[in-house]
Amino acid sequence: MSSPNPHAIDADTLSGMKPLRKVVYSIGSNLGDRLGNVQGAVDALSDTPDVIVVDISSVYETKPFGGPPDSPQFLNIVVIAETTLEPATLVERAFAIEDAYGRTRDGERWGPRTLDVDLIMVGNAVVDQEDLKLPHPMAHERAFVLVPWYEVDPTEEIVGKGAIGDLVVKADASGVVRRDDLVIDRD
Repeated sequence: MSSPNPHAIDADTLSGMKPLRKVVYSIGSNLGDRLGNVQGAVDALSDTPDVIVVDISSVYETKPFGGPPDSPQFLNIVVIAETTLEPATLVERAFAIEDAYGRTRDGERWGPRTLDVDLIMVGNAVVDQEDLKLPHPMAHERAFVLVPWYEVDPTEEIVGKGAIGDLVVKADASGVVRRDDLVIDRD
């Protein structure tokens, strides 16, 4: 508040309003109807109360990160949203969306999956809990996150890691290919 009046009241705080925070999601799929799975995740995020989808990157086809060498390629996007929800609620919603699309967690790290909805960042929140880490601890080195993110939000920074523009230059983006023939419906 910048009022020169020392007795000014912050009406938003008094009314219980919560500030909108920017949210960044990375969404990917490499099993089944990949584009349909990614579209479904975007639709589910758009249908989430108190989540406003602001921008969606182009679709990128990417080499799998880690996992078995014969894993199919992913389709990946980044979604920028605004919300008043808490990070724990947002990650619970991400898991629920994955579950709805048949995501299984069989213990194989970075294995093939029908849907992956990663919460990358919520405002400037820094969270280090067993089940939630923000910003996402590996986003700053993953080209499949950085390239689409840079497309829709080139001036953003990852808290403690740097500007997206600087990070995307350092990342190996050789396996990240923009697919202009594939489109996510933004309705």
